[in-house]
Order: sequence, then C-alpha cells, then structure tokens
Amino acid sequence: MTIHRLLAIGALAGLLAACQSASYTPRPMPSAQPQGIDGQWVDPNGIISSFNAGRFETRTTDTNSLLAEGSYRYVNNQMVEIELTSLLRQTTSRVNCALATPSQLNCTSSTGSQFTLARRI
Repeated sequence: MTIHRLLAIGALAGLLAACQSASYTPRPMPSAQPQGIDGQWVDPNGIISSFNAGRFETRTTDTNSLLAEGSYRYVNNQMVEIELTSLLRQTTSRVNCALATPSQLNCTSSTGSQFTLARRI
C-alpha cells in the first residue's frame, strides 16, 4: 500500500468517526402566533373579554360576573364586528375592532369611544 492510500483511508475513517460521534439535537419549534381573535383579551381595567366560535362575553375579574354578551363576525382578516348586549345597562351596541398585532385589538364603539384589548396568555 502506498502512503497516499494509507492517508486517504485514515482520512476517510476519521470522517466516518466524526459523523457517528456527532449527536443530532432537534431545534425546538417556534411557538405559533395565535390566529384571529379567539381566546381571552383584557382591557386596561382588567375586564376579561372572551371570543369563542362567534360568541362574545365580558366578565369581571374579581367575581367572574357576566357584564356583556353577544356575537362577533369577521369583516375581513384584520377587522371584527361585535354585536353586544350590556347586562348592566340593558342596551345593545356595536363595536368594531382592528387586529393591530396578534396580541392587540384596537376597538371603537358605535358611539365613538375607543379602547384597546390585549391578548391574555
């Protein structure tokens, strides 16, 4: 055997040994961003709004009392229209909300008042 063959065989053996000793560790999958508005959202006062399959509810955080309920529908991918009844005031109103980011809803009521909801994780 020539010196070149011995070097080539040695290099090949070294490469194979390196491949076998390397361990494979899968990378964790990045967490998926929530799609749409389904889930729980909170306003700056701590009131929790829940969106689930077209149903809408708003509850207090301290006693979990129902404040308002209704329905919602997507106008497009970024805009949602909420039709709700306030159980305190016995009034019905409409609110339009824009999904500014996956974790922020900017809302405007039919009377023009504006508020922001943050996704609750």
